[in-house]
Amino acid sequence: MSLPPEKRRRTEDASTKRSNIWYKDGSVVLQAQNTQFRVHWSLLSQNSSFFRDLEDLPQPPEQPTVDGCPVVELPDDEFDVEFVLKALYTPSFLYQTALPLAVIAAHIRLGRKYDFRELLDLAVARLTFEHPTTLQEYDALPKPYIPTRIVPHDSVRFDIVTLARENGILSVLPLAYYRVLRTTHSADGLFQHLERDDGTQASLAPVDLRRCVSGREKILDVQLKPGYPCGWYRSRVPGPNCTGLEHCVELREKCLRTYLDAVTTLKGLMKFRLTSNTELCAACAQDIPKSNAAGRRRMWDELPGFFDLPPWGELKNEL
Repeated sequence: MSLPPEKRRRTEDASTKRSNIWYKDGSVVLQAQNTQFRVHWSLLSQNSSFFRDLEDLPQPPEQPTVDGCPVVELPDDEFDVEFVLKALYTPSFLYQTALPLAVIAAHIRLGRKYDFRELLDLAVARLTFEHPTTLQEYDALPKPYIPTRIVPHDSVRFDIVTLARENGILSVLPLAYYRVLRTTHSADGLFQHLERDDGTQASLAPVDLRRCVSGREKILDVQLKPGYPCGWYRSRVPGPNCTGLEHCVELREKCLRTYLDAVTTLKGLMKFRLTSNTELCAACAQDIPKSNAAGRRRMWDELPGFFDLPPWGELKNEL
């Protein structure tokens, strides 16, 4: 905790301010940027091996203090520190069904850095819930998709990609990239800047842009091929058991025309649903959904590869 003179002076600078997290009986002052937090060693040590080890280190005579408490300067964003301390001191804060991504990101970044293991695990669980690794779990999510564990906002899809990649949460990336493509609708949309609630802007890093542009072209290229979700569109000849040849062929042609009108739209995981006015014979009404379901399973299995990622079984979270 020893600090050079210029650092010691800054802790006492008039520009520093006290946060709302300031306990009169606190035993240590954390300083992030120009904001100070008076908290308890015991709570930090209970939740973090880093602070537990730090507390045991002898304090040098020149250690700066505030109200008799040692000052520990952290090279972190003040809001990240505040979000972590708020969760430690008010556990009900974590009981909310949905949390802002900024809070989840703070818990992941500082959870990894300072070994706040429980906060880290809970934050990662929110990401992985929204980005499952099995098609069954994906299908269980609401459609159209709206996050339920993360507060939605315009830039959330870009920020999730960045957060997952920078912190080694690799299992999240295939579906996160796919959702970016589904919501941008065109290659140009990948290069846009999306405004966050605080006025800052989110954009994709070059590595994510490259993966998304490449993945988009690969998915568009295969989704209409036999064996993939929309492959049955191009099969103008129904199966041998078809009893409604005219109507079934007409439906396939209609679906294909609709597809070609929106050829730049990703339908890689599209689920075909029969409606009451769908004029299919009984055999085709069974065969087409089966073909679509098999194609979706294949597309899901291959999804990581479209973005130059390892297979699902090898996408381990590096935490």
